[in-house]
Amino acid sequence: MPTNQTLAGVVIAGGYSTRFGDADKAVADVVGTPMIRRVVDRLAAVTDEIVVNCREDQLEAIDAALAGCDASVRFATDPVEDRGPLAGIRVGLEAATREYAAVVACDMPFVDPTLLEFLLERAQESDGAVVRLEDGWYQTTQAVYRTDAMARACAAALEGDDGRILAAIDRIDCVTVAESDLEAAGVDDATFESVDTQAELEDAADRLE
Repeated sequence: MPTNQTLAGVVIAGGYSTRFGDADKAVADVVGTPMIRRVVDRLAAVTDEIVVNCREDQLEAIDAALAGCDASVRFATDPVEDRGPLAGIRVGLEAATREYAAVVACDMPFVDPTLLEFLLERAQESDGAVVRLEDGWYQTTQAVYRTDAMARACAAALEGDDGRILAAIDRIDCVTVAESDLEAAGVDDATFESVDTQAELEDAADRLE
């Protein structure tokens, strides 16, 4: 059922793309559109605020990649670089102003807005909703979290020197959604596909042409 709850979008882009080569995959061209622009455009369909987390040295390139974007985008840069995605999520959530936020990695150009709406519905009255895949893996970087609760949980996990995103999720009241529930909700099968290598970038481009 629909919800009137507004939603922020937080895009995590501060990684060093070590498997991608020398280039920053966040701004890699995918059929004429930077990858992060594809993610932001999809998020904009279901959010009314978008925050991009990145390193200071990425700002200029990512800002250029998002030039002309219909969505209003703000940046939240890492105060300390290379602390991993959990730190990036914390920084992004601390900059968001909506009660709930959809957190999505910048390398997921097929992210389905329908999934984010579905997770927001499931997250109501709790601190978030995360999909548990059939292989047992939790899809933590395409999930919805209560902004303040998850930001505090990230901070607590980092203070305890545990950089796992699940270490933060374990500290909040988070709903687990089975991957098998997504088909009935009309979620695109490709939503969780990520682009980590040049070969995966070429495959994504072939499918989007």
